[in-house]
Formats: sequence, C-alpha cells, structure tokens
Amino acid sequence: QVQLVESGGSLVQAGGSLRLSCAASGIIFKFNAMYWYRQAPGKQRELVAAITSVGSTNYADSVKGRFTISRDNAKNTVYLQMNSLKPEDTAVYYCAVRQSFASSPEDNGYWGQGTQVTVSS
Repeated sequence: QVQLVESGGSLVQAGGSLRLSCAASGIIFKFNAMYWYRQAPGKQRELVAAITSVGSTNYADSVKGRFTISRDNAKNTVYLQMNSLKPEDTAVYYCAVRQSFASSPEDNGYWGQGTQVTVSS
C-alpha cells in the first residue's frame, strides 16, 4: 500500500521560509520521480515542482528561484524548500507519485493528504 505523508505546512509571514517534507512508503522510492502540487481556494491544482529519480528538477515559473525540490533516497523523503514566500503561495500542498505507465500523477497517481501553507501579508 502506497502512503505519502506530508508535513511542514504552517502560517508564515510574507518573505519567510518553510520546508515541506513528504515521507513515502510502499514504493521503491529511489526509482520514482516525485512531485509537489498545490491548490489554492477556488483555483485549479497546479504542479509546483518535480524531481526525477536521478535528481533532475523542474519548477513552475511562479516559484523558480524561490523554491527548491530535493530528495533523500535513504529516508524515502522528498522536500520542498520554500523561500521568499508570497501571499499568493497560500495553498494546500500535495506530494504525489505517478503509478506505473501513467504519464503523470494527474493521469493516475498516488497522493498525500496535503499540508496547509498560509502566507500572511
């Protein structure tokens, strides 16, 4: 059974930093690309960052230069370091992994329960 458990969300002032963590189980973590998505109230879910099994990364334009995705294969954990946070970063952040043969987690994937990030102005 695949489980993804996010942590680290909080209330923070604009300009502050947070680090989100996602602990994975039930998958061979080191062979899987991992993803962070977010969904703000009234908005569609969007891909924030992704990291491949070999460590290549990809970011949404809105977070480039501020967020960093990383992984620790020994701990089966993926991280999202968020710096220079803005009120528009307020959202529920989800960790995800795609199922075998799926093109993305949105196509067919496993998702965590989400962690709330609120950035006050």
